[in-house]
Amino acid sequence: MNPTRTPLDATRWHWQHGPIDLILDADGEPAALRAAYDACWARFVDVLAELVGELPLLRQPVRHQASPGDSGLKGPIARHMWSACHPHRARYITPMAAVAGSVADELIAAFARKGISRAYINNGGDIALYLTEGQQYRIGVFADLARFSGARLSTGHSLDAGLTLDATQPIRGIATSGWRGRSFSLGIADSVTVLARDAATADAAATIIANAVNLDHAGIVRRPASSLKDDSDLGDLLVTVDVPALPQPLIDFALARGVDTARRLREQGLIEGAALFLQGRVRVAGLHEDTRTGALLTQRAPMNKEAPCSKYAAC
Repeated sequence: MNPTRTPLDATRWHWQHGPIDLILDADGEPAALRAAYDACWARFVDVLAELVGELPLLRQPVRHQASPGDSGLKGPIARHMWSACHPHRARYITPMAAVAGSVADELIAAFARKGISRAYINNGGDIALYLTEGQQYRIGVFADLARFSGARLSTGHSLDAGLTLDATQPIRGIATSGWRGRSFSLGIADSVTVLARDAATADAAATIIANAVNLDHAGIVRRPASSLKDDSDLGDLLVTVDVPALPQPLIDFALARGVDTARRLREQGLIEGAALFLQGRVRVAGLHEDTRTGALLTQRAPMNKEAPCSKYAAC
């Protein structure tokens, strides 16, 4: 299977190679944009083979005793994946938890050049940003795309939340995880969206926080990951496949567990903030309290965001 690239409009592109599915957009001078896209494509065509060559190690959990330089991996994306997951090694986590964000981080570097004012790469909902002085992005968040269809975009319905990020903030990565997403989750969150200094860090943290939104309930259906996907890096760990309607006290309890995890990661300097969604309820950590992020989150935001953010679809 060869990599493909398709223009979506005057500025946006859709690139795909196997499971890697990207939406790219950038603003800048025409010559700089051409050079950036050419450099990005030249890197993109090698990414899949590079990762496949190291899959056996990438599917192994990061050892609790591992020091920061102990990955044993060769490629820059693979090492970035491992480094993003290393802070979470006390739990079960493999570098695959940060694969989408790490690919986006690697490719966005092509746009860091004179003549480019801003750019984003959305890898299945995990987004890497490039912003120069005075630039910003407005980003839409969908809590649960089981309720979303393209028709909503044209009927004036609202997003579940909106974020405005500008160049003065340290945030250059956004990621979303949840049991309804493309990847498996140990938890029951519809979605958890995380803001961090890069997309790989956000990706790994979103996985950990989404896993923490959890509780024991007879109606929650879980299956061994290996029974759903024979080569899953989660092996026989039980992953969520269905969550019934829950009473509000249980929803709040599960969300509180996730918020505790998010706040701890924020105190460690790993994330800037997180928004957690479960069955119509939302909790946030770090999106309102201080000047590092400001009051970024707007619930029920208008459907006019530039970079919709979801684990489930690149918009």
